Amino acid sequence: MIRNLLSVGGFTLLSRVTGFLSLAMQSAIMGAGAVSDAFFIAQRLPNSFRAIFGEGAFNAAFVPSYSMAIEQEGDAAAEEFAGEVYTLLLASQIILLAIVWTLAPQFVALLAPGLDDRPEKFALAVNLTRITFPYLLFITLFVLHQGALNARGRFALPAFAPNLMNLSVMAALAVAFLFPNAGYAASWGVTVSGALELGLLMWQARQIGVLKRLRKPHWPRVRDFFIRLGPAIIGSASPQIAVLADTILSSMLPDGGVSSISYAERLYQLPVGVIGIAAGTVLLPEMSRRLAADDEDGAHHAQSRTMALTVALAAPFFIAFDTIPELIVAGLFQRGKFSAADAYAAGDVLAAYGAGLMALVLIASARASFQARGDTRTPMLIALAALAANVALKVALFRPLGAVGLATATSVGLWINLAALVGVALGQHWMRFDGVFVKTLGATVVACAFLTAVAIFGRSSALALGAHFGALANLVALAALGVAGALVYAGALIGALRAGGVTIRSLRR
Repeated sequence: MIRNLLSVGGFTLLSRVTGFLSLAMQSAIMGAGAVSDAFFIAQRLPNSFRAIFGEGAFNAAFVPSYSMAIEQEGDAAAEEFAGEVYTLLLASQIILLAIVWTLAPQFVALLAPGLDDRPEKFALAVNLTRITFPYLLFITLFVLHQGALNARGRFALPAFAPNLMNLSVMAALAVAFLFPNAGYAASWGVTVSGALELGLLMWQARQIGVLKRLRKPHWPRVRDFFIRLGPAIIGSASPQIAVLADTILSSMLPDGGVSSISYAERLYQLPVGVIGIAAGTVLLPEMSRRLAADDEDGAHHAQSRTMALTVALAAPFFIAFDTIPELIVAGLFQRGKFSAADAYAAGDVLAAYGAGLMALVLIASARASFQARGDTRTPMLIALAALAANVALKVALFRPLGAVGLATATSVGLWINLAALVGVALGQHWMRFDGVFVKTLGATVVACAFLTAVAIFGRSSALALGAHFGALANLVALAALGVAGALVYAGALIGALRAGGVTIRSLRR
């Protein structure tokens, strides 16, 4: 399982690298103004629906059902079930696409009410939304193929596929002069990437005889799937509603407000995709298989080790986001139309998001305690409670703190969500931390103390070094500080683990 986690994490890391290159290209060409705001708003609708109906809810309902069908009924029955779900997903996405194409102005008005007095920006957001929304159809079917492939132990290609989105957007931006503006180019890049990602997974699925054709749905077969899907949709919708609330409120800020949140969010999503989502992607089918085989201890063992690795790998990002956020944004994006003021604005938001990073990367692994047992209702109720606190804080903090207040509320909501998931799972004996997890947590705290000292006391030396490189000053300073911090953190972590009697080999087991 750890090999699969590292495979998913490695390819996801590659996608985050290409994602950074894509975002850097976007920032240089679009900056943080009206065009970039409209593009990020246009992306928000398909991305939110994808997270609600696709990756989050769908995997929570489909993967345990599909894995159980393979284990208990055989491949033929599992493929018949998957084909029926395939038909239902395709039909629902075609209907949704037709609705959004027809009512795009109403959707944008609901999503970004702050654009009511800026008709040109509103019209641009509507046009870009119509271009990007077909991406949802492609990516939802992609998630179906991903779930089926993951359940059969195929993780690498689904993890690699998101790179195609970043490459497509960069290719489109490279020929932006052929479009009315860069927002149009990037939007077409998003939609084309969805078709490429789906095509890649359809090819692999056909190679192993999975999801070969659509099948007429039979209610008795898909009933349990929908019983699980309903609560999963509500649970997955909760964080997305919080993101939509950020978009709605930030649209009332001056030009650049939506972009500041989007640039910061994309940065702090880096470790989430590389570590948190990778852990959840691998852990859910692993726990589902073990529980289907009545291996309760094996399921606890897999979850505990996965969460231990997640903590150790994500902690350096948490420290970096909350000690040098402005340097991170300036080093990565401050060029072209992206100014120093833009960097400081996005850096403040990144620090606020960073406060909730550790909770965010652990939520998927904690939620697996319930989803692997077919319980999607409990995570739904917990997510709704966290959402209520999140939205209430957003309303309270938006006026005095602006975009930073919105990000702070998000972090608080994430910690509430994680604390409740872990508390309930422990109470029901559906989660059990072993000694390796506790020792890894302690070693990570020690290593973080050393890393914090490097970030605080080494910053001035890094900036002095960077000053010799002109326009690349911030990037060189960030790279120097990053290399020094990585070496210190790795050395301190390994030393602390060994002092506690934990080896990397035992952690991987």
